[in-house]
Amino acid sequence: MRRIAVTGLGAVSPAGLTMAATWQRVLAGESAIGPLVLPRTDSPPCPIAAQVQDFDANAHFTPKQLGALDRIAQFAVVAAREAVADAGFERGDPALAQADVIIGVGVGGMNTVDDSFHRIYAEQARGVHPLTVPKLMANASASQISMDLGLHGNTFAVASACASGTHALGLAFRSILHGDCDVALAGGAEACITHGTLVAWNALRILSRDTCRPFSRNRSGLVLGEGSAILVLEEWERAVARGARIYAELVGFAANADAGDLTSPDQHGAEMAMQRAMASAGIAPEDVDYVNAHGTGTLMNDAIESRAIRAVFPAASLPLVSSTKGVLGHSLGAAGAFEALVTTLSLHHQIVPPTANCTEPDEECGLDVVPGGPRPVSVRHALSNSFAFGGLNAVLAFRHHA
Repeated sequence: MRRIAVTGLGAVSPAGLTMAATWQRVLAGESAIGPLVLPRTDSPPCPIAAQVQDFDANAHFTPKQLGALDRIAQFAVVAAREAVADAGFERGDPALAQADVIIGVGVGGMNTVDDSFHRIYAEQARGVHPLTVPKLMANASASQISMDLGLHGNTFAVASACASGTHALGLAFRSILHGDCDVALAGGAEACITHGTLVAWNALRILSRDTCRPFSRNRSGLVLGEGSAILVLEEWERAVARGARIYAELVGFAANADAGDLTSPDQHGAEMAMQRAMASAGIAPEDVDYVNAHGTGTLMNDAIESRAIRAVFPAASLPLVSSTKGVLGHSLGAAGAFEALVTTLSLHHQIVPPTANCTEPDEECGLDVVPGGPRPVSVRHALSNSFAFGGLNAVLAFRHHA
């Protein structure tokens, strides 16, 4: 039976431009949510977002390269470069060259879409950038990573709304498990904080006007985020043989569909996804010490996810639960990848990050959501939950590597 190690991590996030900077702020519970800044408007439809600050694309790409890269692909490529370097791979390594690339994307190159529509409808322009279609397509991030790093394995995008990053990692896990590849780059990317996108999200009436407070009694909605998180997954024996640092072991994955409401979560579907992930990993509920929750900060999601967790785990051994969205916001297709990265680091460092902004833990949720600050604790196994619009659930199971 093949095993899967996590050997490399990379991130570009609202909390920082590297994995280490992102982890530091998540661990401190220091929110990266702030006033929304958008071009071409002084009255954005929502006052706040978790935006990536101080990202200088020119420091990473030539002008010619930037002509073909939407903001989402810029984030993805930079995060992938960091993950590969963190894993200790050199460019041209034969195993790396055959790596799969599987990237979760919620909506794709929306900055390109927004810019193009502005030219067409506001400026009455007769044309747009000649690379508009390659920049906005959903698979652009995966393809750009492949081309930038010279990776020739199975390369594609996964689009399952807020579960996209988790699905991508799960498919990469299965690819290595079944011997289709030995190395895979997987995760998620998103960059859709645009005027048009925010108008659409605002219409759903689930955006917070002040901040994201997961599992807090005074929670008021979700906050959009952006960025990219990439993990290097590697066949265990190969990683050990080359002396790679192993952050954690990815031991299970499960996904299912509620086949119910388009936007409302379903408790039974969430329960089944967590149970199947543990069955995939060969572990019992009592073995799980931490759950990185989907935890969006909406009244409905947090209540239903809490009930699902309490139904799956014995009352006497409820795991610690926290959400990172109070720091990073909700980055849609990248959210599950960020949360998998944080879960991996929690196992590696044996510490659980807090639920930022949870100033009034909701007693009705009935969980220890780690308010106030990080908690050093023994973490043997952990789950990372993603529950998406369309009733799509995905859960990853990780194991501590001593």
